[in-house]
Amino acid sequence: PRAPIASHEGRCRPFEIDAALARRLKDLARRERATPFMTLLAAFEVLLARYSGQQDFAIGVPSAGRTRPELEPLVGFFVNMLPIRADLAGRPTFVELLGRVRARALDAYEHQELPFERLVTELAPSRDAARNPLFQVSFALHPAGGATWRLPGLVVDPLDVSGSESAKFDLSLTLTDADGVLRGSLVGAAALFDESTLARIAEHFRTLLASIADEPGQ
Repeated sequence: PRAPIASHEGRCRPFEIDAALARRLKDLARRERATPFMTLLAAFEVLLARYSGQQDFAIGVPSAGRTRPELEPLVGFFVNMLPIRADLAGRPTFVELLGRVRARALDAYEHQELPFERLVTELAPSRDAARNPLFQVSFALHPAGGATWRLPGLVVDPLDVSGSESAKFDLSLTLTDADGVLRGSLVGAAALFDESTLARIAEHFRTLLASIADEPGQ
């Protein structure tokens, strides 16, 4: 049962998608004139549709918010969340769904500077303190890390914060390209998901990706 007010306490389940499978998914994306982000988002939509029984829902994806050259050198948080609507009506093949996701994602990024708060105000959905408006699930794909920082007199290493136990949404899937391996982090609201459920979702996602790579026409 959902509490009347979201607590934002979360649980994290790390997992990996091996380099061979990740490479096959990138090849599929290239053949279909899509990006790896679009391909993985489409697969996540299939997984959520299987779990929820819904064919029409939205997933929030982050936009860096640095579309203007003058913003690139500035220190600050410019990320804006974009709700991308999933449409699985008509029992599409994965390739057909990927085409839909590609079109929806391109449309969303065309309007990525529209603040999420403004969108909520304009759409005026019914609100309650237990749910994020417009979407409750997020997805992000981070590219491979850049060059190692070299600063005089300092040794700099990246800090992995994927195990953070804060849940901004009901469920968040983040994938990071690490030398060809996709490292996944599945964070769920602790009030809604226990550890075994998150582990099962991660394993089902990995199984689904393998099936998609084997037969994208299913």
